[in-house]
Amino acid sequence: MSENKKNIRNKFRMEVFKRDKSRCRVCHWNQDITKLDAHHIISRDLLPDGGYVKENGIALCPNCHLLAERFHATGVAEPGYSIDDLYALINSSEEKARESAATIL
Repeated sequence: MSENKKNIRNKFRMEVFKRDKSRCRVCHWNQDITKLDAHHIISRDLLPDGGYVKENGIALCPNCHLLAERFHATGVAEPGYSIDDLYALINSSEEKARESAATIL
């Protein structure tokens, strides 16, 4: 991974964790920030430059991250982990994520 990509990824993680107060937005777990993930709500492939914008990211603990990732793997969301559910938790939407991603090009 290039140094520039590492910096973009790190900035994304820090912005998501800051907004989410370093805790899982679903279950509110906050025991160990090093285990939190800045989850891309919609796939990185669907937004410009990988969608590394906080409007498309949500802080999730390991267990909640696994549940959210099931949608990406199967196309079926676990209850409470749909794209709309996750966006609602951060007061965002796919439209907001797309608008924000378009401004960084």
